[in-house]
Amino acid sequence: MGSGYGYGKVILFNEHFVVYGIPAIASAIDKKTVAEVKRCDGKEFIIHDNRPATPNYKEEKIEHQRESIMRIKKAMGIDECIEIWLHGDLRASSGIGASAASCASIARAISDEFDLNLDDEEINEIAYEGEKAYHGNPSGIDNTCATFGGLVWFIKGKGMERLKIGEAVEIVMGDTGIVANTKKAVEGVRERREKFRDKYDKIFSKAEEIVYEAKESLISANWKKVGELMDKNHEILQQIEVSCNELDFLVEVAREKGAYGAKMTGGGLGGYMVALTPGKELQEKVATAIEKEGFYALRAKIGI
Repeated sequence: MGSGYGYGKVILFNEHFVVYGIPAIASAIDKKTVAEVKRCDGKEFIIHDNRPATPNYKEEKIEHQRESIMRIKKAMGIDECIEIWLHGDLRASSGIGASAASCASIARAISDEFDLNLDDEEINEIAYEGEKAYHGNPSGIDNTCATFGGLVWFIKGKGMERLKIGEAVEIVMGDTGIVANTKKAVEGVRERREKFRDKYDKIFSKAEEIVYEAKESLISANWKKVGELMDKNHEILQQIEVSCNELDFLVEVAREKGAYGAKMTGGGLGGYMVALTPGKELQEKVATAIEKEGFYALRAKIGI
């Protein structure tokens, strides 16, 4: 039986803007999906999805998942039936790179089972093919984090640069419980950008300005500045209409409890927000406040 893994991720700056060639910053988190694969009798595949999940997430994504596995098999040249088990400590939900983590883990597990000896670059390309089933035109940032780990400066079509920080830093991710449709969110931005081009050009220019400041602040571990820039990034994501009431509410809860900064993360219209909470004490304070409001809080680290 072959096995493989894929990290969850958090986008710290410029989800959506990254689709249009503006840099984004993302990080793997210290949670991952694990896949196990073995050959079996049958036509295509059998899957046992044992990941912890937001209610209804796996049910709503089932067709995407099936298409994704077929894409992965095709990209890897695998014709025979495989049986797949998914598990791990990454909660399957919107905005945390769950689909990319599963794609990378399945690709690695197939490579292991069939002795393909694929390197990380090849696994990343296959995971990207699998991601197309979920996102239509994915930026590539999710599968890059899922495959390689670490903190990543990413420009679509130009690849990634690994960013080094002194040590891993605590964050809290709050789950709205809303299963988001990333394809719908991406398409909505495209339509509004075409309709209100001047307005969107100014917003996109601001996104580019913010991300270059953020890069320098992260490298120098200026967490107060990173937090301020996360707040600004959330504002412009609100302006392109990809946030929602639940995300905005959780962002405010985190800020009120002392988070250095907070913003939506991922495709938006549901899914997760992220709060920068250096230190275990602040992380616990913010996470507990989110839980008291009836939402799921994930305690994690970036820069792993």
